[in-house]
Amino acid sequence: MYIRITSLLFVLIFTLPGRAQQAMSLAQCIDYAAANHTEVRLAQLNVKDAEWQIKENRAIAYPQLQLGLTAQHFIQQPALPAEALGFGEPGQRLTFALRNSLGGRVAFQQLLFNNSYLASVKAARMYRDYAKLLLASTQEKLRNQVTDAYLPALLLTESVAVLEQNIENQEKLFRETTSIQRAGFAEQLDVDRLDYVLSTLRVERERLLRQRDILIDALKFTMGMPLSEVLIPSDDMDQLLVLYGDINPDEELNYMSRPDYLTLLKARELSEVQVTAYRREWFPTLSFFASYDPGWQGNDKLFWIPSAIAGLQVSMPLFDGGMTRAKRERAVLQSLQVEEQKQMLVRALDLEMNTARNQYKSAKQKLADQQRNLDLAQRIHDAAQKKFTAGVGSSFEVTQAQGDYYMAQGSLIQARYEYLNAIVAIKKALGKN
Repeated sequence: MYIRITSLLFVLIFTLPGRAQQAMSLAQCIDYAAANHTEVRLAQLNVKDAEWQIKENRAIAYPQLQLGLTAQHFIQQPALPAEALGFGEPGQRLTFALRNSLGGRVAFQQLLFNNSYLASVKAARMYRDYAKLLLASTQEKLRNQVTDAYLPALLLTESVAVLEQNIENQEKLFRETTSIQRAGFAEQLDVDRLDYVLSTLRVERERLLRQRDILIDALKFTMGMPLSEVLIPSDDMDQLLVLYGDINPDEELNYMSRPDYLTLLKARELSEVQVTAYRREWFPTLSFFASYDPGWQGNDKLFWIPSAIAGLQVSMPLFDGGMTRAKRERAVLQSLQVEEQKQMLVRALDLEMNTARNQYKSAKQKLADQQRNLDLAQRIHDAAQKKFTAGVGSSFEVTQAQGDYYMAQGSLIQARYEYLNAIVAIKKALGKN
């Protein structure tokens, strides 16, 4: 009997967590995490970085304008002896650089065609889409993590509430039995048995409260909430079962609803763009350039010596020692690796879906069985209490019925938790959580 009571309390314990008093629903916890979690903020920064990378790559083909200014003075002018050239007097030196020069430069350059530029701009756009998919994947994983942390905390909160109700009922029965014992219609043993059960329930309540604190701290950590803030789950199982209950466990899995799958598809596109770019590495590069260089040069007097130039430049690689081919082959291998990862992910998603369906069927049946057991245990418990109050039943029968009833309550709470978890698992697998 006492073993049964202790076992039931153990069932109530192992699914519970908490502490706090800022009431938050599951939806509010998910919204808080989406707005405050470091991983989400990092993913959002990656999206912004990808947008600026597009602008950076585009800038290569925009007109490039440069302005420069130089001034120099020869402390010692380079000179050549005149006799080295076969003329002039011995000791005479000829200088080929003026002592002072002042110059400016205005240069313009415009890229007209470059295949690598086209590929880089296309890849940058794809990378932005890839970063957005990574953000969606991070948000989905965070939603799932918060849900997984919230449900045990909620379970413990409800278990504590049920345990407190049982303590209240037990206290009432204890008081009534004490009065009957004082009147001489019950034994001290009956009172002691009920007192023992009441003490056990109180001890377990304190134990559950401590465990609830631990799990709520874990929930706050998952949400990115400071541990110093207070939090308590405000949902209840019935609300969540209604909220999540609209599912079809036999619905066909659509891989396109899973951000991880879409991310791999985009990664494969990026690899293919890289392969195509290396295959066209031999395409020529065409650019236009122009510059104007005003200048003044002289020794004691400066003379105006301007210059200007404009032209086209074409270049194309002929042989690079096999570097381009090596890069192309590596890009092909990376594309093949992504394809293998995609196939592995598909198998993992199929397994997740099948496992979730099996867990759902099992949890649904278990919930129905435990509800039926609780109804039976409650009828037995109520009948035993009525017999004991009427003086035709023993305290042993009452405590045994109480143990069975408490155990059935704990089992039903656990079954509802497992059923809700199974529903959530279906939604996760379908990408609809």
